[in-house]
Amino acid sequence: MEQGSEIYNFIKVWLSVFAALSYCYVIGKIAPQGGPRLVSVLPVVGLFLLLPLSLSSVHLGGSSAFFIAWLANFKLLLFAFGRGPLASDPSSISLPRFIALACLPIKVQPTRRTDPSPRTASRNQENADPIQNGRVKHDPNPQKPRRGHKSPVNYGIKILLVATMLRIYDYSDRLPQKVVWFLYSCHIYFGLEIILAVAAAVARAAVGLELEPQFDEPYLSTSLQDFWGRRWNIMVSSILRPAVYEPVHAWASRAVGRRYAALPAVLGTFAVSALMHELIFYYLGRVRPTGEITWFFLFHGVCLTVEIAVKKELKLGLRLPRPVASVLTAGFVMVTAFRWFLPPLLRCRVDERAFEEYAAVGALVREVGRGLGFTLRGALNASSLLAKP
Repeated sequence: MEQGSEIYNFIKVWLSVFAALSYCYVIGKIAPQGGPRLVSVLPVVGLFLLLPLSLSSVHLGGSSAFFIAWLANFKLLLFAFGRGPLASDPSSISLPRFIALACLPIKVQPTRRTDPSPRTASRNQENADPIQNGRVKHDPNPQKPRRGHKSPVNYGIKILLVATMLRIYDYSDRLPQKVVWFLYSCHIYFGLEIILAVAAAVARAAVGLELEPQFDEPYLSTSLQDFWGRRWNIMVSSILRPAVYEPVHAWASRAVGRRYAALPAVLGTFAVSALMHELIFYYLGRVRPTGEITWFFLFHGVCLTVEIAVKKELKLGLRLPRPVASVLTAGFVMVTAFRWFLPPLLRCRVDERAFEEYAAVGALVREVGRGLGFTLRGALNASSLLAKP
């Protein structure tokens, strides 16, 4: 991969994104919600599915595919029907804020009320998250409210851990395969959290939004509901809820009754997530999908619906100790990821290509550093010569 051409393509892709979203911003002012607005934004949705094909790098291409083909497209489809984060009156939202909300993984925190009414609190709890809607009503371990951002120390530790893992990879041929895969899994999580946090920070600096975190320490999850609904990639959950979960839930409420409507809604949400992950993996490797990613998400969807159904039927009040539940949940996610998630990712040579990109960035930084050092020495020598009588 030529670094110069990739960066050039990256700039072209994002200029195209900004232009297309500016068009959608104007469409929001002149086209009514529903069919007319949907017809107007569908060409942009198609464009956003094609743009990631112009990029081939793991970091620039993978993150752009996630931002454009998944998040932006889902938000635009919701926008066509007056829903989602872009559904505000176009006259009340600026163009930069519209673009940031459309294509970046950010979720604006709702304004906190000091003394919400019981009815409002109940409604907020009900609409919190697609997977949370299926949990037992009386949760003995309620989650604490999330703050806008984690401390810089938290991210600094994760950056340090990624740097440490990069050094350990030099000895990967001496380590058991499962240990290397465990390091890859941690690397994926830390890398995603850092990339999404940087994108959110850029959006906050650019448009002044108070944002929610993208992850909430998923390794501390005590159940699959906790992992997928409250801790892992919170932005995706918040988009899948109005786009997939709620429509399926409304249909299932009429078909099977409200008590069990969450089960097909959760399965439908995981099915759509599986298809989008297959698409992202295709952008990463340009290899034919094998269906393993789909199996991973469908299997977790089935396991989650079983968990929800068991809690509803048995009304379980006893819980495992939190450390035990966290270990079991993390172990289950890790084992299934080793079986279905990591193999297709490695067949795309994502690990090798990512290391090559790290090496290229390191070489660029060293080259820039040498250039700055040479310039500084030249300036110092010139100043010393001028200072001589």
